[in-house]
Amino acid sequence: MGEVIKRELIYIWYYFEVQLSQIFWYWIIGMAVGSLISVFAKDRIHTAFGKLSGKRWGLFGIIPACILGIASPLCMYGTIPIAASFSKQGVRDDWLAAFMMASILLNPQLIVYSAALGSTALIVRIVSCFLCGCAAGLVVHFVYREKPFFNFSGFEERKSHDADPNWLLRYLKNFGRNVKATGLYFLLGVLLSALFQRYVPQDAVTAAFGGDQAWGVLMAATVGVPLYACGGGTIPLLRQWMAQGMSMGSAAAFMITGPATKITNLGALKIVLGAKRFIAYILFTILFAFLTGIVTNLLV
Repeated sequence: MGEVIKRELIYIWYYFEVQLSQIFWYWIIGMAVGSLISVFAKDRIHTAFGKLSGKRWGLFGIIPACILGIASPLCMYGTIPIAASFSKQGVRDDWLAAFMMASILLNPQLIVYSAALGSTALIVRIVSCFLCGCAAGLVVHFVYREKPFFNFSGFEERKSHDADPNWLLRYLKNFGRNVKATGLYFLLGVLLSALFQRYVPQDAVTAAFGGDQAWGVLMAATVGVPLYACGGGTIPLLRQWMAQGMSMGSAAAFMITGPATKITNLGALKIVLGAKRFIAYILFTILFAFLTGIVTNLLV
C-alpha cells in the first residue's frame, strides 16, 4: 500500500512539475506587467475615464468605457469606489456598467496569463470580454434609462497603497502584494491540473465540455459560477481541460462566468445593485456566456 501511494505521489509531482514549468513565466510576467500598469498608469486610465463625462458621445461612450475597464488593473473591490467617484462626477450609468463589467472580466495581468492558453483563446477572451462589457452598457441604457441603476451610497474612493516616494519600492511592494494575492491560487490551480491529467480520462473531459457542444458550453458556463476563485488559479486548469478536449466555446463561457461570479466580486456587486438587479446580473452573465460559447464554437 505504501509503495502504491509513493508511486502515485511521484506521478503527481511529475505532472505538477511539467505544468508548472510550462506556465510559471506567464504568471510572473503577468504580475510584472500588472504591477507596472497599476503603479505608473492606473491614475491616467481612471482620469481618462472620468473625463468621458464631459464628452457628448451618447451611447457610443460604452466603447471607450469598455476599453478603459479592461486596461484598469484594479479588482472589483477597488473598482467600485472608483466607479462611485465617477458617478459623482456625472458619468452615465450605462458607461459605468460597461466599464465595471469589462473591469470584472479582464485586466492587463489576466491578459498575459491567458496567453498560456494559446493565441486563439487569448483573442477569444479579449473580444468576448469587450463585447460583454458593451452588452452590459446597452442593457442598462435601454432597460434602466428612466431610473438609476447603481447605488453607490457609502462608498468612498480608497487611498492608494502605492504611495512610497521611491518609484522602485512602490513597484516592488505592488508586485509583492500581487504574489501574496495570487500565489496560493496559482499553485493550487497547477496541482488541480496535475490531478486531472493523472486521474481524469480525456474522454470524460470531452464528454463534459466538448462532445455535445451546446451541453458542453452550458456545463462550462455553470461550473464557472462556483469554481472560479482567481484568474491565475484557473488558467492551469483551463489549459489542461483544453488539452483533454474542452471546446473553445466552453472555455470562452467559463472565462466569462468565472470572473463575473467570483465570490468576492459578487459580494461587492450585491451592495451596489440590490437584490433584483443582482439576480438580473447573474442571469445576464450566464446567458451571455452561453451564447458566446455557442457562437465561438461555430466560428472557431
